[in-house]
Amino acid sequence: MKKMIFGMFVFAMAASMNVSAQMMKDENPMVGGAAMYKTKDIVDNAVNSKDHTTLVAAVQAAGLVDTLKSAGPFTVFAPTNAAFDKLPAGTVETLLKPENKDMLTKVLTYHVIAGNNDSTAIMKAIKKGGGKAGFKTVSGGTLTAMMDGKNLVLIDEKGGKSIVTIADVRQSNGVIHVIDSVVLPN
Repeated sequence: MKKMIFGMFVFAMAASMNVSAQMMKDENPMVGGAAMYKTKDIVDNAVNSKDHTTLVAAVQAAGLVDTLKSAGPFTVFAPTNAAFDKLPAGTVETLLKPENKDMLTKVLTYHVIAGNNDSTAIMKAIKKGGGKAGFKTVSGGTLTAMMDGKNLVLIDEKGGKSIVTIADVRQSNGVIHVIDSVVLPN
């Protein structure tokens, strides 16, 4: 009887370790010091990142919360607070004014492409495009993706560059890629 109980214990421990190893393999990267859960949507995860408070405030000001909580799927290139800080002084404050909601919405939706485009899919498109791939954004503009060494880089319509610093943060309604600069449409 003791051997049978011990055997069941060993089997249960081995099964538990296998599940734990699988869970670790499937875990999302931490973003802004917070865990990102695949079972939560883009907004519910983003509000927990201390590195994305400006983005969250902008999404709220633009009235895009319900959209980014919907089924999607969406691919979001999420600029950090430091990325917003790179903009000329006063830009964020100006965009957040109610009278500039349309402009803010255009900038934010320029950071979103339809579909669930993880880094593998983006790099596949880059390879197919001979080193560059254009992606139509929700705002109607185009973001160009390319590789610079091991870095996945976005080029906006104004020629600005942004590097993906954390890729493939999976969400229930898409994927987030953290970027180090705000991309701007024409």
